[in-house]
Amino acid sequence: MDFDLTEDQRMIQDSVERLMADRYTFELRQKYRREAEGWSRAVWRKYAELGLLALPFDQQDGGLSGTPVETMIVMESFGRALALEPFFGTIILAGGILRHGAGAAQREAIIPRIVAGEMTLALAHHEREARYARDHVAVTAKRSGDGWILQGRKDLVLQGDSVDRLIVSARTAGATQDADGVGLFLVDARAQGVSRHGYPTQDGLRAATVTLDSVHASTADVVGHPAQGLSILARVFDEATAAICAEAVGAMAALHALTVDYLKQREQFGVKIGSFQALQHRAVDMFMSLEQARSMALFATMMVSSSNAAERGRAMSAAKVQIGRSGRYIGEQAIQLHGGIGMTMEYKAGHYFKRLTMLDILLGDSEHHLGELAAGGGLFQDE
Repeated sequence: MDFDLTEDQRMIQDSVERLMADRYTFELRQKYRREAEGWSRAVWRKYAELGLLALPFDQQDGGLSGTPVETMIVMESFGRALALEPFFGTIILAGGILRHGAGAAQREAIIPRIVAGEMTLALAHHEREARYARDHVAVTAKRSGDGWILQGRKDLVLQGDSVDRLIVSARTAGATQDADGVGLFLVDARAQGVSRHGYPTQDGLRAATVTLDSVHASTADVVGHPAQGLSILARVFDEATAAICAEAVGAMAALHALTVDYLKQREQFGVKIGSFQALQHRAVDMFMSLEQARSMALFATMMVSSSNAAERGRAMSAAKVQIGRSGRYIGEQAIQLHGGIGMTMEYKAGHYFKRLTMLDILLGDSEHHLGELAAGGGLFQDE
């Protein structure tokens, strides 16, 4: 199988890497974190100019009809730079729901504005009691005239305090964890009855608790069938998992390179500590763990387009298990090899480890996915 990038894909890779090298030094990232929204609108416009916001959307909707490979390239670059902008929330999560579930009128009204960098979105799905259960939806949507009334609370809405619109999952029928009876609703983030409490997360990004108090949504705001939203979410979460794996590989690669460079420069007992064989072995073990993660991220990218939902889900779980384990190992080794400086806020090693830890938790940690993989009979099934 040919794993080489095409000429167009290499051009995308070069463009993103140049942009991040120019606009995402560690000092600039610290500056962006202090902005009102916790990320840079100027950098977001640059993403739009380069066409990054258009990549996964169909050409007929104003996008570029990119494949998961292009998404992998961009997410790996963002992982290296520790990018703060809501690309994952707007393009991968909310954008994925629009691609797989929205009608023509909804796509025509929203996607061109996303592609132009004029609108950001967030998926409001997670609830406090759910942990990693994706079908746990307690927020309700009840019929009211020609629309719906949404009631309840969503937690950990990524960049939910700064986006323009929300896609809210709400139960239209059935019990809290029923497979059917969940709808997806487009809601203006500033609509009457919507309140948002934003806060910083451990990795330097932001999230929000969103409370919905008798929020009205029209029938035109329903994405797909009002009782079959979980099937759309399942597909989008698989795509998001592949994207997470790519971002984590980028962060791991940058952290490994940072650590090796530190070993080459730091002196102890009058010699470079990189000359100590024991530390060289640890750096090699980090590299091996990185390559294992990279292989599984590639596997996830290959499998995410599979039409077999069970096969696709097993592949995503297997990738997430390795990504979580590699991220933890590389992060721990990097901090130990750096010593005290690795734990300071003024040095980026600790920021990479924080991001890797959050990526492990996002959409289910390695232990959760190991359980999912085991329950599904393992990665490879007998035909």
